[in-house]
Amino acid sequence: MNKNVWIIDDDPSIRWVLTRALKKAGMEPRGFEAGDDALDRFGKNNTRNDKPDLIITDIRMPGISGLELLDSLQELAPDIPVVVMTAHSDLDSAVSSYRSGAFEYLPKPFDLKEAVALAERAMQRQEPVNDSTQTQFPELLGEAPAMQNVFRAIGRLSRSHINILIRGESGTGKELVAQALHRNSPRATRPLVAINTAAIPSELLESELFGHERGAFTGAQSQRKGRFEQAHTGTLFLDEIGDMPTALQTRLLRVLSEGRFYRVGGHDQIEVDVRVIAATHQNLEVLVEQGKFREDLFHRLNVMQITLPPLCERREDIGTLAKQFLQEAAQELSVEPKSLEPQVLTIFQNYRWPGNVRELQNTCRRLTVMAPSQAITLDDLPEELRDGENDASDISWQEQLRQVVRQQLERGDTDILTSLNTQFEKLLIEQALDYTGGHKQQAAKKLGVGRNTLTRKLKELT
Repeated sequence: MNKNVWIIDDDPSIRWVLTRALKKAGMEPRGFEAGDDALDRFGKNNTRNDKPDLIITDIRMPGISGLELLDSLQELAPDIPVVVMTAHSDLDSAVSSYRSGAFEYLPKPFDLKEAVALAERAMQRQEPVNDSTQTQFPELLGEAPAMQNVFRAIGRLSRSHINILIRGESGTGKELVAQALHRNSPRATRPLVAINTAAIPSELLESELFGHERGAFTGAQSQRKGRFEQAHTGTLFLDEIGDMPTALQTRLLRVLSEGRFYRVGGHDQIEVDVRVIAATHQNLEVLVEQGKFREDLFHRLNVMQITLPPLCERREDIGTLAKQFLQEAAQELSVEPKSLEPQVLTIFQNYRWPGNVRELQNTCRRLTVMAPSQAITLDDLPEELRDGENDASDISWQEQLRQVVRQQLERGDTDILTSLNTQFEKLLIEQALDYTGGHKQQAAKKLGVGRNTLTRKLKELT
């Protein structure tokens, strides 16, 4: 079913251009030149199908302002997301609107693609996140040992309420793991509420987390529940926790310790029962040493830790993931799924994928749109993949060694130091002898050891 979007602006050109862009994106926009008209129409709607799934409104309009409209909508339909359009000179008003319950503000002049993307994101956030049919991510896939460890951890934690810290580079799927943890927990039927602490200005984050009372600050025209209250009896996912300001870390620690907090400007304690899953791409131990992250909060969050590997360390999964992403892209575009030629798959498996799984997913979407034939060939690949400038050969030997060590640890290997040292010495001696044409004295000199030592090593390694 197409999503209904109401556009409220007294400028007909704004309504026209947004209507056209949103229709092209598969939505059903409806324009209003005044907030009063929209409220009047809202009051006459008796069926859910005729109510908006999203409202985009200007701030400065004849009659009631966008902020006044937002205040009324918070009482009539707090579940409908609102995007506020504003000129740069209205930035203070935009911040007030955000605090008053707006999903986001859209500065004028705006890029139409960004406006459409914002509308889609707002409506995704409106949908229940604990419904598996609404997930924005595919199911977790992976045969690599590191991913099997992740699956086992999720299984072990299926009956637990403890806090969890998910670590991994950007794009590795930390939010997907958080969703899987929630779906497989005793809280699965309760809310899963997510917030990216790095994406919200620090001056707004406290209100987002803990809510506020009416009149707590300029623009707080109504009471608002924060994410902790919204997640009561469920799960709160705090993404990019390493970017949380120090002052808020103290408040968060107190909530985790006591299960109680005050809304901004409030005098009554709010009690909540929330399981916290935090995620970060940063090294929190280093941030603790630098005084940028509270050590007691780190230990409170790090009750159980799950580490997601970068895609370059799970190359055996790339083919399976690519096939899955190509099928999903085909479903989105209502076309037949495309396939990778063997040479293309080899390039995929050798590429570093600095953007990890997210980059692979976006590449598959792009190829589904741009590749002219059913089979994706070398000529269809973007330049960075086709030229091989960023393939695995560019990875330093130290990084490759680090990957080998991690893989052996994840397989459960033992005596790793002895094994790798033996292989390392054997490789050095073989290469030195090859370079000197088998001349032992010259090879020993190149390696910086005595000839007798080289001879002894050769006997030990053969």
